[in-house]
Amino acid sequence: MSPRKSLAESRLTRQRILDAGLVIASAEGLEGLTIGRLAAELGMSKAGVIGHFGTKEGLQLAVIDAATAMFVREVPERARGVARGLPYLRAACEAWISYLERELLPGGCFFTAAAAEFDGREGPVREAIAHADQLWQRELRLNIRRAVSLAELPPHTDIDQLLYEIVAIMLALNHFLQLHGDRRAPARARRALERLW
Repeated sequence: MSPRKSLAESRLTRQRILDAGLVIASAEGLEGLTIGRLAAELGMSKAGVIGHFGTKEGLQLAVIDAATAMFVREVPERARGVARGLPYLRAACEAWISYLERELLPGGCFFTAAAAEFDGREGPVREAIAHADQLWQRELRLNIRRAVSLAELPPHTDIDQLLYEIVAIMLALNHFLQLHGDRRAPARARRALERLW
């Protein structure tokens, strides 16, 4: 086997592990993600799984990276090319609703579940979850500021309050979809967002 083929196969195996890990972690939490569980799920040895990540924490951090990449692909990337400011906020929020509505992961929003699981802890896993959340909030905040500066939103808009309300609507959407199976929740989220603009 050539080194190039071996490297390509290793990357594919790693991606298979991450894809399965993301599904498990979304529904059962990052603590429910174990090397043994993944090995059994994928028909691999524990050593074969651990060889790609080193430790359980390494696996958890890699799954957070995979979840971040999925979110970026499904939300901000779908708003790419839309004018910054209020048009971007509308497009990004619609993409965010669509991401939750399409149930790409069995546990709904990965970061909502992971934040609840790790918000009272310390360490690299919590820091990675918080960092991903901060980056997305920064993107939203920048576009709220731009919308105010372009007079797309009123000049007295409380930027932090508006950001808080956007995030709160999305958390409520995930809650009603996941806990109650409420298929009307996306429409309610859209109506709630329209009241903010």
